[in-house]
Amino acid sequence: MKFKRVYSAKTNKADGVIADQTVKLVNFYANREYPEKFRRIKFYDTETGKKFIFLTNNFDLTALQIALLYKQRWKIELFFKWIKQHLKIKSFWGYTENAVKVQVYCAIITFVTVALVKQKFKTELTQYQILQILSITLVNKTPVNQLFQDALLQYVKEQNYNQLKMF
Repeated sequence: MKFKRVYSAKTNKADGVIADQTVKLVNFYANREYPEKFRRIKFYDTETGKKFIFLTNNFDLTALQIALLYKQRWKIELFFKWIKQHLKIKSFWGYTENAVKVQVYCAIITFVTVALVKQKFKTELTQYQILQILSITLVNKTPVNQLFQDALLQYVKEQNYNQLKMF
């Protein structure tokens, strides 16, 4: 992307903002499609040690606010990636907004409940194993703390994921 710098604003490098520039596109076709000026923010993230460049047409927010907004947006993207990997929703029962929300909420509640059970009983079982045990003993009157003893583990097959464990 070819551009020319029109203006550079003062930045506080201690916050991680290396540059806050107003730029304009130079190429003929790009300039014809987007003749407006936009903002180029260079940001150094101290947590990851990486430099990022953000392009925006927002001139109202500070450069630090824009960088933090992009950072939060990335966390949301990672959250949805996590949902797709861990919450096994194979198909939706309905396609309305409410039906999808209810099914995703149920999957999240189930996952968190299993995580809490794992933490409370301090078991070495994976969350998948706990979920399998709970699903095959759903109407059983056995106390929950006895469910995770070795006798019932013969019915549980571990999924062979190449994933890091959460707990």
